[in-house]
Amino acid sequence: MGIDIEHKHAKKRNRVAPASEDPYLLLLVKLYRLLARRTDSPFNKAILKRLYMSKTNAPPLSLSKIARFMKGKESKIAVIVGSVTNDERMLNTPKLTVCALRFTE
Repeated sequence: MGIDIEHKHAKKRNRVAPASEDPYLLLLVKLYRLLARRTDSPFNKAILKRLYMSKTNAPPLSLSKIARFMKGKESKIAVIVGSVTNDERMLNTPKLTVCALRFTE
C-alpha cells in the first residue's frame, strides 16, 4: 500500500520565471519585472505574465489576424508576446510594424 497524501489544501502555483534558458528572453523578463514593479500599469504585468508562459500556452497569432486588429492603426506598433505565423491565404499584406518573440518563414 502507498501513503495517503492529503491534496485538499494544495495550492496551484503560478510561474515566477520562464522555464527557458534563452538569454534574450531572460533579459526581457528582467526588464518587465522592473517595469511591473515600478509602474502601476497593468500592461507591464500582463506582458510579464505572458513572458513566463510555455510555448503550448502561448498560441501563435496569424498575420491576417494582426492585419485585422491593426486596421486603422497603421502608425502604431503591434507587440505580440508569442510567435507570428505566415498566412498563405493573404495575397496582399498591408504595411505593418510588428514586434514579436518569433516569426515563421
